[in-house]
Amino acid sequence: MRSYITIVLLISSFFRVSGQEDLMDLVEKETEAESNYAEQTFKGTRLVNGHSIETRKKGVLDVIIGHRFGRLNSGGYELFGLDDSQARLGVDYGITDRLNAGVGRSSFEKTFDGFLKYKIVRQQNGGGRNVPLSVVALTSVALNTLKSTTPGNEPSFNSRLTYTYQAILARKFSPSFSFQLSPSWVHRNAVPQSQDPNDVYALGAGGRLKLSKRLSLNAEYYYQFNRPDGSLTQNSFAVGFDVETGGHVFQLHFTNSRAMIEKAFIAETTGDFFDGDIHFGFNISRTFQLHE
Repeated sequence: MRSYITIVLLISSFFRVSGQEDLMDLVEKETEAESNYAEQTFKGTRLVNGHSIETRKKGVLDVIIGHRFGRLNSGGYELFGLDDSQARLGVDYGITDRLNAGVGRSSFEKTFDGFLKYKIVRQQNGGGRNVPLSVVALTSVALNTLKSTTPGNEPSFNSRLTYTYQAILARKFSPSFSFQLSPSWVHRNAVPQSQDPNDVYALGAGGRLKLSKRLSLNAEYYYQFNRPDGSLTQNSFAVGFDVETGGHVFQLHFTNSRAMIEKAFIAETTGDFFDGDIHFGFNISRTFQLHE
């Protein structure tokens, strides 16, 4: 656990809360006024577990460290979840202002994942056009590389793959409030239990309420439409805070989902948030401008 605390402290030491944020607020307002496009509907490319409507600008590299501890209701022996953890290290890159690509590696099932994200429509008001919302298309693939506990019974490469398709629709209602919907389809080539469906259909909903210049309250929920009776899975729920600190977005949250990839938190969450199966976690996002 000390290693994770050290990582957080080291990264946090780079945070500089200064007049830089005030300058960025002015730039955001001026850009939005000139272009008539809604800017920064959300501050990060992730709302909590899932993707937000945001894409990185062309040439921007975004390094994201995600972490989820164990369940808070695991008791003092497990230090209320701090003895257990899941982590994901990922990088997102802006191929264009509208097209992003990313890859990541999670400790959950030793999973490698990749995605493509394209902003189809941008919310716009004025300039002779009125577009009420932004629309993004997302597709991702995940590869489970966890070794089988039964020698000689390794699953095939194809059975280790899972695909996710999402349409993300969002609207910035005001400078303080944004909301999005995320119709989702998760296809698993193989399922954990025979009664589990290969195709999971879900609807995600989430929002952001700005509390101050540097602090916002975020929440998201994913409802599964075809969860079978008797299934061990639960709908994913998360709530947390975004803290803006210059080039960083630091997210602190509570969720019943352990993993940070679509196939896991949408289709394989097993904890009941309202029964105390809550994981404390964080995302740290640091952007780098590689080229114009």
